[in-house]
Amino acid sequence: MSTAKEETMSLSEELSRLSVRAKEAEDRVAAAKTEAREKLEQARSSARIDAQQTAEQLQAKSSAAADKVKSYGEGLGQSWKEQLANVRQRAEERKVRHEAHKAEDDAKLAEDYAAWSIDFAYSAILEAEYASLDAVLARMDADAAAQSVVTT
Repeated sequence: MSTAKEETMSLSEELSRLSVRAKEAEDRVAAAKTEAREKLEQARSSARIDAQQTAEQLQAKSSAAADKVKSYGEGLGQSWKEQLANVRQRAEERKVRHEAHKAEDDAKLAEDYAAWSIDFAYSAILEAEYASLDAVLARMDADAAAQSVVTT
């Protein structure tokens, strides 16, 4: 059984990994506007593969942890406000409970949900990077098409 300090460090490390990856995606998309088309297409392809692999890993993790985080996974279809309200309500309910085993179960569930949320956010960053690189390429195509119309 892991300690609260170990879980907090693990989640903190995962959030740090998420932050680093988000910055990498931001830098990559900013640089894409000045890169050659071939290099940009290669970066987009790489981003798509990364996003797909991460999505598959997230799906596998989600399947393996389905029993533990079932209620959270089912909540994905809900609006963000409903999801937040549900999480906040559960937090309030935890304050009311005093049984040690219930508190331990709640802590583990909360830690699992936090870890899953970080993985989900990481996957979303990869998908956003791919979509942004694709948008830059689409803009290049549109500009080239407009230029060819002007020159004819």
